[in-house]
Amino acid sequence: MTPTPKATVVVVEDDADLRELILEELADNHYRALGCADAHSGFETVRREAPQLVVSDLRLPGEDGLQLLDRCRRLGAPPAFIVITAFGTVEQAVTALKHGADDFLTKPLKLDHLQLAVARALERRDLQHQVAVYRDLLEGGDFAGMIGRSAPMRQLFEQIRRIARANGPVLVLGESGVGKELVARALHLQSERRNGPFIAINCAGVPAELLESELFGHSAGAFTGAQKARKGLFAEAEGGTLMLDELGEMPAAMQAKMLRFLQDGTLRQVGDNRERRVDVRVVAATNRDLEEDVTQGRFRADLFYRLETFAIQVPALRERGDDIDLLAAHFLSRHAEQAGLDVRGIAPEAMERLRAHPFPGNVRELSNAIERAMVFCHGGSLQAADLPARIRTAEQAPLPELGLQGLPPLRTVERRYVRQVLEHTGNNKQQAARILGIGRRTLYRYLEELDDPPPSGER
Repeated sequence: MTPTPKATVVVVEDDADLRELILEELADNHYRALGCADAHSGFETVRREAPQLVVSDLRLPGEDGLQLLDRCRRLGAPPAFIVITAFGTVEQAVTALKHGADDFLTKPLKLDHLQLAVARALERRDLQHQVAVYRDLLEGGDFAGMIGRSAPMRQLFEQIRRIARANGPVLVLGESGVGKELVARALHLQSERRNGPFIAINCAGVPAELLESELFGHSAGAFTGAQKARKGLFAEAEGGTLMLDELGEMPAAMQAKMLRFLQDGTLRQVGDNRERRVDVRVVAATNRDLEEDVTQGRFRADLFYRLETFAIQVPALRERGDDIDLLAAHFLSRHAEQAGLDVRGIAPEAMERLRAHPFPGNVRELSNAIERAMVFCHGGSLQAADLPARIRTAEQAPLPELGLQGLPPLRTVERRYVRQVLEHTGNNKQQAARILGIGRRTLYRYLEELDDPPPSGER
């Protein structure tokens, strides 16, 4: 079987013997190589074939190699460019590099040097392309510290904007690792309390017997070891927001005290009979099914209904489509900066593995996977081999067995899927085509078909 070409290379050389030698050498190394004898035909070939690389002689009949380079650089997606000349001087090399050439080789040409220069130029072009893609992805994808442009995240951002205007308690629901604390911080930053403190506490991380004192404070001598009075986190968050993470783990006795505070805004320190009013907005978060806990008697129904007034469901990463590209780019940039590493992109195969992984640990798992992969990365971009084993070796789950009754025709399934992807991308056709794995022209043909009457039997 013929190997898939690694890249398309246009060779512009007026010496027919040398041109054929270079073409043969490139073909032997599995490149798709196209030859031209002058700059005019070379540029027309570049425009028609959109190669990844041009290898051109400096001196050509008519236009020279530098003029060809300048014309190629003005194209929308310019190829990498290597200049070859028999008149190699430092001045010519500097001129070529200033014009944007990726490398400069002299005649008599050494084929091993050519192969090295070709591989290096193509790698550099690929890295530049990845950087451009990730920079584009990151633009406009940030909302109060949260990254996302998918339909579920746009809905979440709108919920946050609306709920931030109110003053009642908020319940943030979602799986572990989806970013519930980021949602709480976004609510705080979008609210009138933004200039006040934001304090977060993990209720499961504090022993049950100390949680009341941690939240409400205590007076001196309230219990053994309480030598000094302490305000508590509610008082420290005065005028701001207090996030109670893992609320579902809160003991029953504390649930009753929490309900009273939410009802009248007053609290009583441990060991003190006086009540104090505190102006704090409470944002509670949990990955538990509180409705089920209410049914099973593990959580107070009245507290749940008080919190449920403003409930926000944070989508899991697997529900967010191409947000994984945005997040991967974000974590790559952040971890590279923190570690002082020169890693600038993610190879296509590695990105495909990331997209295919279900990420049960959600955004936190993705961040950890990128951070781990960077430690094992030896080049300028992350490769599939750098990813954790569970991601790089995971196989897609088999499709469930289906009966023959009620199965829709293929055209119906295609229509529904295209509609779903367009809705998911906010009708962004370029992004939809990338998700569908088709060109934009093919997508437009699908869109034309979507306007046709549905086939017989389609509902």
